[in-house]
Amino acid sequence: MKRLILSVKAMKIIRKNTTYCTNLIGICFVLFIASCGGGTNQKNSDTPTAGKIKVGVDDSYRLLMEAERYTFEAMYKYASIDTVFKTEADVINDFMNDSLPMIVVNRKLSEQQVAYLKERQYIPKTTKIAIDAIALIVNNENPDTALFFQTVKDIFQGKITSWNQVNKKSKLKDLKVVFDNFKSGNPRYFKERFALESFPATCFAAQSNSEVINYVEKNPNAIGVISVNWISDPADTVSHNFLKRFKVIGIALEGDNDPGTKFYRPFQGYIAEGAYPFTRDVYCINRQPYSGLAYGFSSFMAGEKGQFIVLHSGLVPAAMPVRLVEIKH
Repeated sequence: MKRLILSVKAMKIIRKNTTYCTNLIGICFVLFIASCGGGTNQKNSDTPTAGKIKVGVDDSYRLLMEAERYTFEAMYKYASIDTVFKTEADVINDFMNDSLPMIVVNRKLSEQQVAYLKERQYIPKTTKIAIDAIALIVNNENPDTALFFQTVKDIFQGKITSWNQVNKKSKLKDLKVVFDNFKSGNPRYFKERFALESFPATCFAAQSNSEVINYVEKNPNAIGVISVNWISDPADTVSHNFLKRFKVIGIALEGDNDPGTKFYRPFQGYIAEGAYPFTRDVYCINRQPYSGLAYGFSSFMAGEKGQFIVLHSGLVPAAMPVRLVEIKH
């Protein structure tokens, strides 16, 4: 009888320990899955409308993203978006190195970058939110505010180095092209557009779009290269004040070299219809493996309210039609 009682006690102890071990193994398994890129992380306290995240933004879209962030946070009081403004190259590097769950840039990830993320259990979600343009600006004293497409190409190829090559009557001398930063999307765009390996000695870089504007304002020989978002919203005080400090160049369509041709400035309507030649798409790229704040903010920007902000900023919304109205004088 004693042996039987001892055996029953032993069975209870074994069963209790087995249950404990099973639970322990289960907990360890959950923690292991959570530590992987594709799992649910216990630290993920954010939801589509609450929490805090960092969003990396190409500095070209500072004005647009400040408006998007302000409106989103006003609608969802428990959401906090920390926008980090850097060059395109730095933003994408931070995104690839796990520092940022979401970025806003004017190019898609390369196939190699997407493959790298997938190897680490991340599936990047790319959403087009706007159509942008690159504006070329000149000093207020410069009378040459209309350029043929081929002239612009020749400038970036180093074939044109002086303003008298553009206009024989010009009193200006050596031409200087200034970018915001050589790591930004603006020089990359023209390298790809004109198949350039490098830029000529006439090109150099400042540190930001605002510094480009400052340089052009003080130097009559300069051509500045900036994102049109910095000058496209007439209701924005920053954009409005900038427009007083320089002239925006009109560009003819590629292949149209007739002196009587029409020159298009990067206005919203011309961007929408494709008349202005230097346009590009703007993307929101989200790598969060769960439905968190990055998902909520990107959905907001691609939705009706976010697209209205894009329209109001002077860019072309990706998901809303733009009505072109011709005003006859």
